[in-house]
Amino acid sequence: MKKFLVFLLVVGGIAVLAGMWFVRTRNQLVTLDEQVKTAWSQVENVYQRRLDLIPNLVATVKGVANFEQETLQKVVEARSQATQISPQALQGAINDPAAFEKFQAAQGALSSALSRLLVVVERYPELKANQNFLELQAQLEGTENRIAVERRRFNEVAQGYNTAIRRFPESLVASLSGFAARPYFQADPGAAQAPKVDFSKPVPAGSGP
Repeated sequence: MKKFLVFLLVVGGIAVLAGMWFVRTRNQLVTLDEQVKTAWSQVENVYQRRLDLIPNLVATVKGVANFEQETLQKVVEARSQATQISPQALQGAINDPAAFEKFQAAQGALSSALSRLLVVVERYPELKANQNFLELQAQLEGTENRIAVERRRFNEVAQGYNTAIRRFPESLVASLSGFAARPYFQADPGAAQAPKVDFSKPVPAGSGP
């Protein structure tokens, strides 16, 4: 009888320890998951800041006579595509690799269009002397730097979380609790190459100093 009681106590003790380990491990994964969500919110914030700056930038550039309309139109279209992603889809992007890829593609297209716009501006001296444009350009460049920082931060946090849910025995808790891997930001195609603009072409009439 005593042996049976001892056996029950041992089994009960193991069960209690296992339960405590499970709860502690799950709470740790919840903390890591919340850190990923917080990092994602910061990414959303800096991208939204860029979207908010573009209308004023476009309006300023439009004021220049004979500015390259194709370049300007691509920025407008790229911004439109980026804003078509619904808030619900945006919030769920870190749970859906396809939605995440779509979000990154839209933002990458906008980055490309903006890069070309800022290169083309070099052909228009009056824009380079326009204080409003210079302030917007500085804000935009600062935002691009913030985007790079927050994307890197998100990848670091997501990597820590993804490692934790794959590591044994934590992977058992992750599987039972429904924790799924988070996607990463990848380098935008062509991001390492600056847009090419033919500066040998003359500046359109009416856009010189």
